[in-house]
Amino acid sequence: MTPDRPYRYYDLLMVGFAATLLVSNLVGPGKACQIGPVVFGAGNIFFPLTYVLGDVFTEVYGYARARRAIWAGAGALVVATVMTHVIVALPVKPGDAYTATLQGALAIAFDNTWRVVVASLLAYCAGDFVNSYVLAKMKVLTRRRWLWMRTIGSTVVGQGVDSLIFYPLAFAGIWTFDTMLSIVTFNFAFKVAVEVVMTPVTYLVVSRLKRAEQEDALDVDTRFTPFSLRTGTGA
Repeated sequence: MTPDRPYRYYDLLMVGFAATLLVSNLVGPGKACQIGPVVFGAGNIFFPLTYVLGDVFTEVYGYARARRAIWAGAGALVVATVMTHVIVALPVKPGDAYTATLQGALAIAFDNTWRVVVASLLAYCAGDFVNSYVLAKMKVLTRRRWLWMRTIGSTVVGQGVDSLIFYPLAFAGIWTFDTMLSIVTFNFAFKVAVEVVMTPVTYLVVSRLKRAEQEDALDVDTRFTPFSLRTGTGA
């Protein structure tokens, strides 16, 4: 394993990745919305951006650094979940009508059941690791060509895994089968569509980062275990 080296933008990108992940998971993950005939989950409006960032991590810095960002995001989710549950569980001041009203709003907005939390964590980790693995392997097989094929192809697989894990685990028995099918179908298509639409932006960001960081990782000798935080070549 070669020694690790510092990068100018990796840490900033990881913060943006974790922030996007937290917001998309804490705000409205269980809200089923409908606009016209389209039914979708509100929490997934911004979640596809985490896959775009995940593609950037893997394409520029390699699977090992993408893996580190994924675990950082998972850790942030766990900490945020524990903190919100503690805050909601704290007793309110007796006789304070405003605080009582606020308590009810906080409970509705942030006190997700542990079923939703566990489903979200499992789906996030599985989907992101699959996405990064597929993109890294495709980059080797295509010899760094056809970035659009790698980003879209890996998103199709990763988002498919994410959706098939999260919604059945979190909402089976709560939503009707028709609602479940509609939301899973739309959200999968929406996430992939975001990746397609963002492809020109991904090309621009990847190109500039590769020049700025003097890095274009190719995961030839990488150990693709998800259970590591090492980031050097061959990690």
